[in-house]
Amino acid sequence: MRIKVAASLLSADFSRLWDEVKRVEDDGVDIIHWDVMDGHFVPNISIGPCVIQSLRDKTKLPFYIHLMIEAPDRFLDTFVDAGGDAIFVHAEACPHLQRTVRGIKNLGVKAGVALNPATSLGAVDQVLEDLDSLLIMTVNPGFGGQKFIPAMLPKIREAKRMVDDRGLDVDIGVDGGIDEETAPLTVEAGANLLVIGSAIYGKKGLSVKRLKEMLAK
Repeated sequence: MRIKVAASLLSADFSRLWDEVKRVEDDGVDIIHWDVMDGHFVPNISIGPCVIQSLRDKTKLPFYIHLMIEAPDRFLDTFVDAGGDAIFVHAEACPHLQRTVRGIKNLGVKAGVALNPATSLGAVDQVLEDLDSLLIMTVNPGFGGQKFIPAMLPKIREAKRMVDDRGLDVDIGVDGGIDEETAPLTVEAGANLLVIGSAIYGKKGLSVKRLKEMLAK
C-alpha cells in the first residue's frame, strides 16, 4: 500500500496556521490531521470545528479529524460539516462502537478508529470490515512531542495481519513520536499512514519529501 503522510497541526504555530498548512502541502504531505481534544478524554484542550472550517476552502488536501473526546457521537455531523473527509473516534470513548462507525459512514465520509497503547486490537475485531483506517496510538494521547513507544511495533504487525487475513482495504495508521528514525520501523511492521507532528513542525524540521524518498528505497 502507498505510504501516506498526515501532518498533525497540533504541533504547528497556531498564530500562522494557514502558512503551516501551505508549507506542508508544498512539501508533499497527503493529509491534514486535526487533533480535537476536550480536556476530559485526554488532559488537554485544542481546537473546535470553527478553526477547521476556516481553512477548509484554502486547500484541497483531505482533512482527517481525530476526535479525542468523550461521547463523540454528539459531534460527528458537526465535524463533517466543518470539512472533515474522515472522522476518527477512540474505541475507548464509544460504548456502541459499531453504531458510531456506521454513523460516520452514513455521513458520507471515511471512518477510522484509534486505539490507545493499552487497548487490545480485540476492541476493533467486530468493526474492522467497516473501517477505512485503524490508527494505532504509539504514545498516550493528549500532547505532542512525546517519545515513540517501541512496544507498539508488535501491535502494528498484528493489526496488519488481521487486515491482510481478511483481505480488507484498511489503512494501518500510527500516531505519536513518528520521525525519520521511527517511521521506517512502523512501515516495516505494516503501517502505511504516518501521522507526524512535532518532527515536521518542531526543531527537527523534517521534510516530508525526503522522508517519502527514504521510505521508498
